[in-house]
Amino acid sequence: MKFTPARPPLTGETLATLTERLRAHGEPAFRAKQILDWLYKKRARSWDEMTNLPKPLRTWLADTFELMPAALVLNKQSEDVTDKLLLELGDGALIETVIIRAPQEGVGVEHSRKTICISTQVGCAMGCVFCASGLAGLKRDLNAGEIVAQLLQVCYREDVRTPRARMELASFDNIVVMGMGEPLANYDALIRALTILNADWGLGFGARRITISTSGLVPKILKLAEEPLGFRLAISLHGVTDEVREKIMPVNKAYPLAKLVPAIREFTAKHGRMVTLEFILIEDVNDALTQAEKLRDLARDLHAHVNLIPYNTVAGLPWKRPSLTRQERFADVLRAARVSVTLRREKGHDIDAACGQLRLRTEKERETTGAAISAA
Repeated sequence: MKFTPARPPLTGETLATLTERLRAHGEPAFRAKQILDWLYKKRARSWDEMTNLPKPLRTWLADTFELMPAALVLNKQSEDVTDKLLLELGDGALIETVIIRAPQEGVGVEHSRKTICISTQVGCAMGCVFCASGLAGLKRDLNAGEIVAQLLQVCYREDVRTPRARMELASFDNIVVMGMGEPLANYDALIRALTILNADWGLGFGARRITISTSGLVPKILKLAEEPLGFRLAISLHGVTDEVREKIMPVNKAYPLAKLVPAIREFTAKHGRMVTLEFILIEDVNDALTQAEKLRDLARDLHAHVNLIPYNTVAGLPWKRPSLTRQERFADVLRAARVSVTLRREKGHDIDAACGQLRLRTEKERETTGAAISAA
């Protein structure tokens, strides 16, 4: 499931591939670095802004490449300073990118730590029963340029909003690949995009501040372990027995815990970094204290961090989050064993921040009314 644009996105080019294209057009190699500096360092939003390039070259670039393959449709801001960007791609498909702010004590919102959650697919094929991303199935993979474009759109927004952002190469602190889609199912485009984001000619963003989340595609986890760039890994676990996991995550039938856990161990051994176990707490599904005890034992065995996430309600799905008391009791089982654990507090519920919610609602509105949604 691929989308082939009329012009490839500039955001999908590496220094090497752009240099080769320019050479084939009769341009000197140094032009490639100039163009990428305009894109990532100066964040040019039109070809005409690239003033040190000859006009014939700018004309050729405009005819050859799409400068920005993702247009901002909507920016929803929540009361807890979480932002959700709804982006439209060249074929009209919608994806979501989320800015999660963690304000630091004694400083304003403009100095808050920012984590950017990006998408890798339009929809999702994994079929996790609690997730809005897969309700309409998988439409297609994103190309590398569309993945990178999400971060540039965040930079554009932050440049306007905060004085600090314009002076920085990347005006955020962490990237998590946890948005729409299964990242490792779109492996090649993902690695190309993250390589561009990491490169000094790109956004220069450190690999150790990039976390890739997977529902458990074991062969791709093992492949990721061989990558030279040391990206971090998060496992969407959500159950510590095959019985519970299969009830909510069909991927467990192909890659049960007996296959998944050794793959996590191998990744940790290769990279020497703590893996995160993501665990969405769903009332009467996986919030029993017996699950907490098994999760405690697994986390200790893997020397993993646990991220407990109370379920974010999705319209049309029957699942509920446990009470605050139940959440704390679950977390206390891990804390008592000195397991590294975070009990995440709700972010962005008022702006449909759970993966895929805003996209689905907007698509339905478009189908019903045919009306365009304009950016805020």
